[in-house]
Amino acid sequence: MNKGLFITLEGPDGSGKTTIATAIVKKLEEQGWEVVHTREPGGVRIAEEIRNVILDPENTEMDVKTEALLYAASRRQHLTEKVIPALRENKVVLCERFLDSSLAYQGFGREIGFDAVYEINRFAIGSYMPDLTLYLDIDEEKGLERIKDRSFKDRLDVESVAFHHRVVQGYKEVLKRFPERIRIVNADQTVEEVLHDCMQIIEEALNGDR
Repeated sequence: MNKGLFITLEGPDGSGKTTIATAIVKKLEEQGWEVVHTREPGGVRIAEEIRNVILDPENTEMDVKTEALLYAASRRQHLTEKVIPALRENKVVLCERFLDSSLAYQGFGREIGFDAVYEINRFAIGSYMPDLTLYLDIDEEKGLERIKDRSFKDRLDVESVAFHHRVVQGYKEVLKRFPERIRIVNADQTVEEVLHDCMQIIEEALNGDR
């Protein structure tokens, strides 16, 4: 492997990102790859502390722009402390959520605007973008049905159906803007089938077909 590979997993709430990410990491490690599995917001101590502030359901008074800036700040710390060093060591980085989540959730969900959120995050991440993004595509209603069963619901989980609908529209815009790096995976399948589809795409990327 000549350099690291930065892979992100995206999708609306309930699309199964953590389940699939864990399965992907196991498969890649079985193949001999060094993998760093991480998440956003979070991944390192400072970013996790910011995550706790953002997602605390008690923080109902948080301004939408404050939220967007906190996500960008968390992303910057995570990127410089964990992602970039791992890529420089030629590791595969698999991250649950990255820039695309902010574009969908804050840009559309919070109605701040795609371009405004993009500019905030470009300042935070500089030239670093994922090499490959897997978008786990699931019917909006099915995704919302899944998160109903969560034992702990964060501040975004309890948002209105209208908010989650806007998020899905935001992801559609993301897919239009970045078709060269995003691959769509049908998440309305068994875990084994979703994993199979993801691994096919990842293995192509690792073999240089990207």
